[in-house]
Amino acid sequence: MPGDLILVLTTPSIFEGEIAKSRLEDEGIPVLLKGGGGDPYRIGPVLLFVPADLEVQARLVLETAQQPLDEPDGA
Repeated sequence: MPGDLILVLTTPSIFEGEIAKSRLEDEGIPVLLKGGGGDPYRIGPVLLFVPADLEVQARLVLETAQQPLDEPDGA
């Protein structure tokens, strides 16, 4: 991942970090995930970095992923 990296997400959970990383990678955005601790319990903050030139795209992907789905008609 050459070039400058930009922090796009900080989360307290390794699980949330891994999900966000997967979503970004599914969109073709390379991700550097740091944190989560090195012990078996994987606690602590998790930081996700992406290349600077993909920051806007990454933030859009993460923002879309956090929006609730619309309820179907008649619900």
